Amino acid sequence: MSTHPSVSPYRPASPRDDPISLDYLSRCDGTDATMPIYVAIKGIVFDVTRKSALYGPGGSYHIFAGKDASKAFGKSSLKEEDAIADYSSLNESELRILDDWVTFFSKKYDIVGKVTHEK
Repeated sequence: MSTHPSVSPYRPASPRDDPISLDYLSRCDGTDATMPIYVAIKGIVFDVTRKSALYGPGGSYHIFAGKDASKAFGKSSLKEEDAIADYSSLNESELRILDDWVTFFSKKYDIVGKVTHEK
C-alpha cells in the first residue's frame, strides 16, 4: 500500500469564449507578474500561467506566450518568425499536428477565450 496520496490529473475548467483582444493577449506574456500567461492556438486562448516556468520569461516555450503562434505549433518550430497566427501556409501533415496541439492544450489548460481582432 502506498503512503503517497494519489495525485489527480489536472481537469481544465469549462471552456469560456470571452473575447480577448490581440493587445490584451500581448500583455499576457509573463513579463508582468500581475497578469496571467496566455497562449493562443487557432484563435483559442489557453491560460498556461500554472506552467510559468515553461512559458514565462526564460522558459523554453516563452516564444509562444502572449500571442497566437499557430504556425509555429503546426511546424513544431521555436523560431520567432514562425510564432504567428496565420497558418495558411501549413501543409496537410502540419495541419494535423496543429490540431493535435489544440487537443493537447484543451486537455491540459483552461480555455479562457477567443482572439478577437477588435480593440
